[in-house]
Amino acid sequence: MSGLIGKKIGMTSIFDENGKNIPCTVIEVGPCVVTQVRTKEADGYEALQLGFDDKKTATKAAQGHAKKAGSVVKRKVVEFQGFEEDYSLGDTITVEHFIEGEFVDVAGTSKGKGFQGVVKRHGFAGVGQATHGQHNRLRAPGSIGAASYPARVFKGMRMAGQMGNEKVKVQNLRVLKVVSEKNLLVVKGCIPGAKNAYVTIQK
Repeated sequence: MSGLIGKKIGMTSIFDENGKNIPCTVIEVGPCVVTQVRTKEADGYEALQLGFDDKKTATKAAQGHAKKAGSVVKRKVVEFQGFEEDYSLGDTITVEHFIEGEFVDVAGTSKGKGFQGVVKRHGFAGVGQATHGQHNRLRAPGSIGAASYPARVFKGMRMAGQMGNEKVKVQNLRVLKVVSEKNLLVVKGCIPGAKNAYVTIQK
């Protein structure tokens, strides 16, 4: 799937032709520079390595890699497959790669919420009414084990733990607007991540 790298700006809402208010997310997409071209002969597969957002300081190795493409070092580098157009090293791909009305998949890293209990993490109800001396069990998970068999806790048991900070992909978001002069893409609905977080947008 071909795609580009972007940065989440934030959420807003726009009105459609019927006067309905639609929640949407604004993403700054590109311009992305082709920093490397993968070929079957050299790498065993075909792909384009794209870079986005200039980086001020970098290692000598990263500077040499970017210099081959005639570019500066980029903060975010991602490989994409499935481009119909032929791009060469150093080419720039803009937000005009997307058109209004098509559907895209947006992937990013969700907001980290730290160590959370079962009520917040999994939606457990807890005891509810604190009767029969249940003074400290309101948000507890309750029993998690069986008996002498299996004498262990199965993997995947819903328990307290780290919540968020995971890679999340939201599929089939409709492109509502493409603002090419400002490199902005407006998609319907919400996408993962905090403001200014990097995301990938795939066709």
